[in-house]
Amino acid sequence: MSYIRRENPAEGVARIVLARPEKKNAQNPGLLYELDEAFLTASNESDVKVIILAADGTDFSSGHDLSDEFTVPGNRPVATMGGHLDVGMAEAHYAFECDAYMGLSRRWRDIPKPTIAAAHGRSIAAGLMLLWPMDIIVASEEATFADPVTAFGVNGVEYFTHVWEVGHRKAREMLFTGESLSAQEAYRLGMVNHVVARDRLEKFALELAVKISQRPSFGLRLAKESVNRTLDAQGQSIALESALALHNLGHASALARHGELAITAGRDTIRNESRHP
Repeated sequence: MSYIRRENPAEGVARIVLARPEKKNAQNPGLLYELDEAFLTASNESDVKVIILAADGTDFSSGHDLSDEFTVPGNRPVATMGGHLDVGMAEAHYAFECDAYMGLSRRWRDIPKPTIAAAHGRSIAAGLMLLWPMDIIVASEEATFADPVTAFGVNGVEYFTHVWEVGHRKAREMLFTGESLSAQEAYRLGMVNHVVARDRLEKFALELAVKISQRPSFGLRLAKESVNRTLDAQGQSIALESALALHNLGHASALARHGELAITAGRDTIRNESRHP
């Protein structure tokens, strides 16, 4: 694998690490499908009870790598049966997002084992689509979280669970302004389970994973499925599909108005907003 590293830090625990620090773990399709492969492998290993998602470098993930191609790698399995990846324009991009973004994020939410994300530095836009499908999020004190992509002329990231993560009023402010949430604010809103010092993040996440791994695996699976089914009963799955359709309406509008799927000027806006103080 080029972008992902697999570790086994304790009995019953697999740790999957985003290993693209030179790009601040920006996501290209290769990284996403390697991550999916690593999750699938760990999910199928009977001796793995808990999965940790962590990251190298200064940031958990700076979002999509906008310099890369938005295509599903030819040697990777697809998460959906969306098809139409080769027709071009907005239709092909919609099919790509159904698979690489929505499809993978929903698969990861439904991994039949407890998952823990250890977030540090910045998690920008698509970085949230790696965190939010995880069951538990542990953040370092300096961590920040932002979805500034209304600057591109779309409604937000493709895995649109903002309302469940931070509540509807904070979700509106987060999307309307593009401003970051601090780790402490994310904790107060219920998006983050624990906030710890940066030098304790790895150890804390591992200790939590080991503690969880001591419980019966099937009981953990049933508890996770019960929570996920409750979210679906609240309408989360339908809301996700609706938001993705609106997201791609934004892409189609940008394509019609500007000849591009996202407003280019939005990149500079997001870069300026996302700089460390």
